[in-house]
Amino acid sequence: MEPPDDGIKAVGTTVRVLEALRDGGTLGVTELAGRLGLPKSTVYSHLRTLEAHGYAVAGDGSYQLSLRFLEYGERVQRSRRVFESARPELDELADETGELVNLLVEEAHEGVYLYLARGDDAVQLDTYPGRRVPLHCTALGKAVLARMSADRRERYLETTELVACTEATTTDPDALRAELDGIRDRGYAFDRGERAENLRCVAAPIVVAGDLEGAISVTGPLPRMRGERFEEVLPTRVVDTASVIEIDMTYS
Repeated sequence: MEPPDDGIKAVGTTVRVLEALRDGGTLGVTELAGRLGLPKSTVYSHLRTLEAHGYAVAGDGSYQLSLRFLEYGERVQRSRRVFESARPELDELADETGELVNLLVEEAHEGVYLYLARGDDAVQLDTYPGRRVPLHCTALGKAVLARMSADRRERYLETTELVACTEATTTDPDALRAELDGIRDRGYAFDRGERAENLRCVAAPIVVAGDLEGAISVTGPLPRMRGERFEEVLPTRVVDTASVIEIDMTYS
């Protein structure tokens, strides 16, 4: 996301440094300055400030993010009411299916993974709590889009580039609108290799008192996600789990 024109430049630079450390792991001043296109003196000043406040750790001439960010992540995760209600149900669903089970919420027109539960046969993916993904190419994201207000959904479709993650990704806004209408009618969404080839996913939204709280899904490899299991059994189980979460959030 581009910083606003009226933002504070120094703060924007600090954010860029933090993001570079997040993506690059442990980096030296020279390497970090090269990645950011900034003078080494500027980068060093920001790193020293971050270190002084406990947000970066120095060692052998390089820097990395400190564990203090775990506290922030934990607090943000738990601040979402849906997290506490969904977690035990997703753990149970993962144990039952053996697959990877996910909870996603929407923020600023992006999907953000809030919790993942792994069954015994769960695939290893690039997803983790805090990981951001496009909405249009995931079952979770499409389940969310389908239950957004019409105004918000149209703003998304009109302002977001529907990038093709695979050949199966829907990139035409009108085609996506039609698909979202179908998802809203039946109550669940499919991902048939639209974000990652050879992976399949089925998802259902969580809606409490008219408020969209997020979506849950089961993800697995194509050989295990086909036929009746993928088309009927898992959609029923995912929708049922979403309903239990909705009830818990309503009366807890």
